[in-house]
Amino acid sequence: MGFVPNELDATSWEQLEPLYENLASRSLHDVNQLEMMIQDESELREWVSEAGSRLYVSMTCSTDDEEKKSAYLDFVENVEPKLSAIGDRLNRLIMESPAVNELDSEKYEVMIRDIRADIEIFREENIPLSTELTKLGQQYEEICGSMMVTFEGEERTMQQMGKFLQVTNRETRENAWKSVWERRMKDADKIDDLYEQMLTIRHQIALNAGFENFRDYAFVAKHRFDYTPSDCEDFHLAAEEVCVPLGRILDKERKELLDVDSLRPWDLGVDVHGRPPLKPFENVDEMVDGTSRMFHKVSNELGIMFDSLRDGKSLDLDSRKGKAPGGYQISFDKIRRPFIFMNATGLQRDLETMVHEAGHAFHAMYSSELELIDHRDPPIEYAEVASMSMELLVHPHLDEFYSKIDADRARRSHLEGIVGLLPWIATIDAFQHWVHTNPGHSRNDRTEVWRDLRSRFGANVEWDGIEGMRDVGWHRQLHLFTYPFYYIEYGIAQLGALQVWLQSLDSIERALENYAHSMKLGGSKPLPDLFGAAELEFSFDPITVQRLIDAVQLKLSELPA
Repeated sequence: MGFVPNELDATSWEQLEPLYENLASRSLHDVNQLEMMIQDESELREWVSEAGSRLYVSMTCSTDDEEKKSAYLDFVENVEPKLSAIGDRLNRLIMESPAVNELDSEKYEVMIRDIRADIEIFREENIPLSTELTKLGQQYEEICGSMMVTFEGEERTMQQMGKFLQVTNRETRENAWKSVWERRMKDADKIDDLYEQMLTIRHQIALNAGFENFRDYAFVAKHRFDYTPSDCEDFHLAAEEVCVPLGRILDKERKELLDVDSLRPWDLGVDVHGRPPLKPFENVDEMVDGTSRMFHKVSNELGIMFDSLRDGKSLDLDSRKGKAPGGYQISFDKIRRPFIFMNATGLQRDLETMVHEAGHAFHAMYSSELELIDHRDPPIEYAEVASMSMELLVHPHLDEFYSKIDADRARRSHLEGIVGLLPWIATIDAFQHWVHTNPGHSRNDRTEVWRDLRSRFGANVEWDGIEGMRDVGWHRQLHLFTYPFYYIEYGIAQLGALQVWLQSLDSIERALENYAHSMKLGGSKPLPDLFGAAELEFSFDPITVQRLIDAVQLKLSELPA
């Protein structure tokens, strides 16, 4: 029998507290005692993590269900603050143990490094502030989940409106785009108010922990030991110098092929040759069936892993009223099983999201044999390599959804999307750097910075008459509200994923072997070592970006327009 009783209700602090006090009262004089405490704490945290994850999943699947919202908020308000406090006590006990230097340095290197950082920034007065931030994030998701548009006589979610931006009739696209953003504008002040409350709280958390601003605090809190804000600025510059010029060439070609006087936001998703939108599936069952066949073609191992998710409990994929926006994969750590959430409406981007989140699930399954929960939790920068690599590795098998012509269209769309994605990542990351290093800025100041960034990184689009909608474009980026400073990871990971893809063009067997080898390490190694385990270069300077985007451009030149 393990340390945790099988009947434990891990949403109840009354049941958790005796177990945590047991851990906190132990003698840690020798290395065996210390390792046993670490193992038992890991087991208990698995239970707690899964309990919290299940409450979050339940809430995001039904943001309009008061009972589920109440259960989630009760955990946030009454359990998570106590977990923060006891977690700090246990961290300090570990580091104060005379046996800590006797721990296997290779096995515990990353964990001890992270514990030191967590002790450095922990402040008891920040616990209620973090709780308040979580509650504000839930409010943001509730606001977005309730947004609906009546279009062509039918009430639709924001995600369901996406398909109208791909139809060939320009008037329909314009009406659809404006309907979505007019609806978003109704809640714009409310969302700005929420964000300003978040910024104030985040800045106070940073000050309490001895930092000048929340950005510098966040880099330590996110255990970013392997790159700095200056490195992020290098990435911004690389996106600007390498991707933006290519993207604007593609914009010019799009404008000419569409034969329009000016390129507008509703012109960016339509096929330039007037072909109907790519429609890979009619319903989520078709999407899941086709995705399974694709993964089996990539490798039987991945196919089997994906099929294990088709158990009726691991997927919630359709878009519906009251469901939170976006998509995610989350792990149920006690049973060591992944769960995938998304809002599918029949678009190519939905297929990409399905494959992306499956990549996260593969990562979780590959690392599930690691003993400690810390070792199974990879740095986000490498977690996204797992998912973004899969988006590219399925390219040869898109014929499971499309004809040859449409499969080439889908490949081109994805590769062109990468050219546009890196500048968008730079935009969001640079925006976060500015708002968090300029506390007390005004709403107008923030809007001006957003406009400047869109001018620097954005598509070559005309915004005449709809400038207000451009100015709140950042409101739809969930990460700004619920996961601050989580976005540069996508850029770092995209560069890693492109390297996996280039490996696969030479040898799919080698690419998959390297992928699996590195994913099985979870978070047990430092970030550069994880990249190295897959034979990837950990770099995101302009030279690296140029080399990889050149490869994308070459592949685009080989694909039919």
